[in-house]
Amino acid sequence: MVSRARDWLRQSLKDYEHAKRSLEMGDYKWTCFASHQAAEKAVKALYQAIGVEVWGHSVSRMLENLPEDLRPPGELIEGAKELDRHYLPSRYQNFHPEGAPLDYYTKTDGERAVKCTGEIIEFVRNKITETQL
Repeated sequence: MVSRARDWLRQSLKDYEHAKRSLEMGDYKWTCFASHQAAEKAVKALYQAIGVEVWGHSVSRMLENLPEDLRPPGELIEGAKELDRHYLPSRYQNFHPEGAPLDYYTKTDGERAVKCTGEIIEFVRNKITETQL
């Protein structure tokens, strides 16, 4: 398998920048979704770096299933679970009893999502060596 770790990580960083810009603009539902996407792609970069194919969108599940020597602390997995909750409701009206996703997302949600994503990206960067990219 050809490693695409560098590509996944580069896109993760771009999505993370998008999340931060969305937070500055007050578009909190996009902040949360872009944060989830950035974290997902960062973790997929780590899997690519170790030569393992991974599927799905649950950041917490992917982190939990890493080999033991690469597994993050529980607090990071808890943060990933919060990000996982943004994957669908941040985009679709039918996940809320009424109104649009923009009615349900707050600045605090966006700030927490960006913070958690930054921590996940930093964790991944510390685990991937230059030779793996």
